[in-house]
Amino acid sequence: MINTKVTVAGVELKNPVMTASGTFGSGMEYSEFVDLSRLGAVVTKGVANVPWPGNPTPRVAEIRGGMMNAIGLQNPGIETFCARDLPFLAQYDTAVIVNVCGHTTEEYVEVVERLSDEDRVDLLEINISCPNVRCGGIAFGQNPDSVEAITREIRRHAKQPVIMKLSPNVTDITELARAAEAGGADALSMINTLTGMKIDVNRRTFALANQTGGVSGPAIHPIAVRMVYQTAQAVKLPIIGMGGISSAEDALEFILAGATAVAVGTANFRNPHAALDVIEGIEEYMRRQNTEDIRSLIGAVR
Repeated sequence: MINTKVTVAGVELKNPVMTASGTFGSGMEYSEFVDLSRLGAVVTKGVANVPWPGNPTPRVAEIRGGMMNAIGLQNPGIETFCARDLPFLAQYDTAVIVNVCGHTTEEYVEVVERLSDEDRVDLLEINISCPNVRCGGIAFGQNPDSVEAITREIRRHAKQPVIMKLSPNVTDITELARAAEAGGADALSMINTLTGMKIDVNRRTFALANQTGGVSGPAIHPIAVRMVYQTAQAVKLPIIGMGGISSAEDALEFILAGATAVAVGTANFRNPHAALDVIEGIEEYMRRQNTEDIRSLIGAVR
């Protein structure tokens, strides 16, 4: 017998594998292909206090080793989400993590308070890569003082545990991790996408209407593993590792580096069963390695 259960911020997951926000909708879109109850958790697409239209098209481009996107966090808003998506997720025996976005601290808090009475929400993941309109558009997650302040304010209003999702577009990600810990975060998820650009040389134009976009997929995996390892040495919070996971080996690198759980993202677009493949691969690895409890692997790199 092997034990794949892990605990993130007091919430027990049947296994450490979840979906990454923005790559799986709210689960409904993939439910014909994936038994959601087999996942450790479903992480929803970002939800704001009001509907967001997102960026102009084209918003997605393929690159070597992954993809770029500039969706702009298009979403139907919190009221539609609570009326439509949460009742759907109530059918499944899996944890639900709601990703929250906003342009001001007040917008984040409005969503967090609205979700406080929703029993189907187990954890909140706060996307601090959003542009802070009061600070000239710089992302909340690029300034340690902003990270600490918004974490503290959200923690003050939240009933569920709070996961702060860290941006890699900084000089030293451990500074941001320490700031989130100081602000009262219960866990961290990392990394969000890296900022990149692709140019269509034949048309001599940007591949994305937004000019820049978030790079994800296998190309960023080594960078993400390094950042998770550094952060695990710097803070005591549980970490959800993500970035280019398409196999069990990719996921296990994060766990050995110090992540308690992992999230599968871009791979979902190519293979709807990617998360399940990772779960089965981890179980097979544990049997092959005579590892009874997955928790013994967390941070076990030597």
